[in-house]
Amino acid sequence: MNRVEPQRPAESTPISAARDWLEAFDTVALATVVSTWGSAPVPVGGQLVVAPDGRFEGSVSGGCVEIDVIAEAQDVIANARPTLLEFGIADEIAWRAGLPCGGSIKVFVEPLLASDRDFIDQILAARRSRRLLAVATNLATGDRSLVDPTSAEDRELAVQISAGESGIVTVTDREVFLHVLMPAVRLVLAGATHITQVLADLAARVGYDVVIVDPRPAFASAARFGGMTIVEEWPEPSYAASAFDRRTAVVALTHAAHLDDEALAAALRSDCFYVGALGSRKTHAKRLERLRAAGIAEDQLARIHAPVGLAIGAKGPAEIAVSILAEIVKVARGAN
Repeated sequence: MNRVEPQRPAESTPISAARDWLEAFDTVALATVVSTWGSAPVPVGGQLVVAPDGRFEGSVSGGCVEIDVIAEAQDVIANARPTLLEFGIADEIAWRAGLPCGGSIKVFVEPLLASDRDFIDQILAARRSRRLLAVATNLATGDRSLVDPTSAEDRELAVQISAGESGIVTVTDREVFLHVLMPAVRLVLAGATHITQVLADLAARVGYDVVIVDPRPAFASAARFGGMTIVEEWPEPSYAASAFDRRTAVVALTHAAHLDDEALAAALRSDCFYVGALGSRKTHAKRLERLRAAGIAEDQLARIHAPVGLAIGAKGPAEIAVSILAEIVKVARGAN
């Protein structure tokens, strides 16, 4: 398989930034949203990392309380002790930040030391290998541990991890924040088209892992995709070597029937949560006939979102890409 790996660094996340900064500093501070009520722009599990020189990465409130959290983080860095912050966001402040109403959030700020680099490396390794992992943090002491959901001894933790929900749980009379670290959504795009160019960029900004599959060198070039991961291979062997898990979405965009069909057949035989295909209803009807002939069952064919994307009257590659990503987010979030 001819794979063109990204030529640009992956989009930074708070935890990866923390790991990088610990090469230069003895201590950084990691702030995590552990509880929310009302209108919260950042969900439970959202993070912000702060360096001693004032740099920060991420968000815990969309701008409402960031300044206060960054200031508290400097104290945490200085004394190497965690703290639990609670903010009530007034309606007028929320409105200025673009929120419909106020609410409250709890933010746990903890120091990360040079000795925590191995701990962070395990989190980053799990992310790269697409393994589900959780971090259990005692909110009173700051003690933390990695929890492998396949061997979690505490039934309550195991249930919450399997549901993919982060939150505060009580374990033997102590409050523990369970941060469930789900693998990133992987978006496999069959066809390096103009729509793909926009969709790949938008999806990467959302935090998805994007893979583009196209055997046509003129289309699948690093120059056209700003360093995205590209597989320059005929779809059948490349899909056979891929693991389409429940956090994978596949979209067929080549306009070439044989290439799209191979992508769709592989996706429908897998556990991927979303399968989409570009084309008119007439084109899709012919596509269904071909896939039936290839042995794909009717219940599997019904999984295909076609015409792909939300029906927003999109015109042109950019708007179509927006509609596709919106539909994927909708399905991924389980929205009706």
